[in-house]
Amino acid sequence: MKSKNSLKNNNKLWEVAKKYIPGGNMFLSKRPERFLPGYWPTFYKKSKSCYVTDINNKKYTDMIMSIGTNILGYAEPNVSKAVIKSIKDGNMSTLNCFEEQLLAKKLIKMHSWSGGAKFARTGGEANAIAVRIARAFNKKTKIAMCGYHGWHDWYLSSNLTKSNSLKNHLLPGLSTDGVPKNLKNTVYAFNYNDLEGFKKIINKNKISMVFMEVSRNYAPKNNFLKKIRKITKEKNIVLIFDECTSGFRQTYGGLHKLYKVNPDIAVFGKSLGNGHPITAIIGTKKIMKFSQLSFISSTFWSERSGYVAALKTLEIMKQKKTWKIITKKGIKIRNKWQQLARKYNLDIEVSGIPAISVFNFKSKKSKQYITFVTQEMLKKDYLANNMVYVSIEHSEKVLKKYFDILDECFKKISLCEHKKLNIKNLLITPTFKENFLRMN
Repeated sequence: MKSKNSLKNNNKLWEVAKKYIPGGNMFLSKRPERFLPGYWPTFYKKSKSCYVTDINNKKYTDMIMSIGTNILGYAEPNVSKAVIKSIKDGNMSTLNCFEEQLLAKKLIKMHSWSGGAKFARTGGEANAIAVRIARAFNKKTKIAMCGYHGWHDWYLSSNLTKSNSLKNHLLPGLSTDGVPKNLKNTVYAFNYNDLEGFKKIINKNKISMVFMEVSRNYAPKNNFLKKIRKITKEKNIVLIFDECTSGFRQTYGGLHKLYKVNPDIAVFGKSLGNGHPITAIIGTKKIMKFSQLSFISSTFWSERSGYVAALKTLEIMKQKKTWKIITKKGIKIRNKWQQLARKYNLDIEVSGIPAISVFNFKSKKSKQYITFVTQEMLKKDYLANNMVYVSIEHSEKVLKKYFDILDECFKKISLCEHKKLNIKNLLITPTFKENFLRMN
């Protein structure tokens, strides 16, 4: 674990940050309370490959990779070189950057069903753009939704319709404070692979669009996606696939290509620019032209470096076939988790697509055990919990040490689960908190 001085410095700076920034930062999933309260390093100085150096010059191996933004690893030299050149040449101008149309052309060629593209900088705003375009197209308002789609009013309003309806869509307990109450009954959540639940929503409401992730925790069963596509076509409902997380991790492009189900609109983010801010909305020519009937515009959507980063990232992905590399590594990680669980007589559930794999203990003490894993990993200078966002930079050496640490974790967790040790006595900090929106 970090030295006392290092820990004190991190905690002190985090308290200062919270004094000036409510919550301490602008990305909920990077708050230290989400990992190891009181001990998780807070601020970084440098990131390279799959390593992060904090402000106290402590170097860590990162298995979380900024919550999935860097398939190619941090500061990939060729991407950085292209971005630096774009900055030196001028990243903004009264004129438009040529790379914008190059990226549009590349994404459309990659997805032959599409015919138009729009761009933004974050996943939440890209999803909001997709919603606006769909509503402009069919002149209807209501949304059937499945998955996590960001912080905007349209998404959070699902919790106005039914209290905590977003509980099964990544984050429980999301507050609707600040969301207009008249958005109630405009968004209806359904669960993945629950076709009957989906049909009830569709049959009871005049739905404008179905907004869903292709897959997050589980693969589609019983042709779930194909049945969704069939119903939406029959009822003239726009089908939108949120590929912000899943895109480019199992195929060169959207995960929907793997399942051979084409949406009307798809949204990409996270890894598209390998850590540089760029998101994309692509759709059929018929639907995308309606974006011109609604005011969708922002100054920094014209900024050059994001387009440059995306073009170079896609070039490297195609050259190295990165989706195959990270999928293979992800399958290996999942298999090793299962082996360790069997070795120590633990019951775990593994979920997610291979390149974003998650394990959970089937135990009432699951959260305590995950906190313990995070704690022990940090002692060995690994930033890790129960989820791995695989990067091509996660070498065999990195994975071997990770599994060696995890072996010891599972061994002690097994002793706790079989009442030979008490997990409370092993933890140096309170269990991580899922719902910490209201923390000061």
